[in-house]
Amino acid sequence: MKLNEKYIALVTTQVLRQITEEQGYQYAVPIGISNRHVHLKKQDVEILFGQGYTLNKLKDLKQTGEYACRETVALMTEYQGKTFQISNVRILGPERGATQVEISATDARQLKINPPVRNSGNLDNSESITLIGPKGRVTIEKGCIIATRHLHLSIDDAKRMNVKSGDEVSVILDGEKAGRMDHVSCKVHENYVLELHIDTDDGNAFRVQSGDIARVLLP
Repeated sequence: MKLNEKYIALVTTQVLRQITEEQGYQYAVPIGISNRHVHLKKQDVEILFGQGYTLNKLKDLKQTGEYACRETVALMTEYQGKTFQISNVRILGPERGATQVEISATDARQLKINPPVRNSGNLDNSESITLIGPKGRVTIEKGCIIATRHLHLSIDDAKRMNVKSGDEVSVILDGEKAGRMDHVSCKVHENYVLELHIDTDDGNAFRVQSGDIARVLLP
């Protein structure tokens, strides 16, 4: 994240704290809608795109060091002798130690699979899926999940909210389809920027979009 982006994020956090105090909310946080995406390990990058290939950054994401890549892959599954596919699924960088595919429940129904709801990186007993690139394809025996709703917090934000990594909180989303969302997992790191991550299914259900504000109900 560039210096001016870090400054904007810091100012945003300060403004949200002021909103929290003025409106009597327990804590106000910005929402980020996460679409289906893929994280790749180096070996799979080279199988999908060619020997020695390096992923190309398209744009930085809000979380420090994370970015969307120009490259996309297709996701493919087989069910009862038929093939199901979703094309143009964005790769996010940097490379990871294990390949991981994050999709929504709607995507899962389209692909005829049943991935578990998991925190990123918790891939034991998750779904198998095939990734197709311009130079080859990779079938992972595990690694496809529906990502848990989660809240990114800096160490300072976690202290103010009195939560730690692994804790769960509930949030209130306002608007035309206002409601309460439970089982939001807290993720704390010194480089994290305050943001609630939900997938497209949750975003559509509550009719919110990236940049809207949610209210955290602290334990």
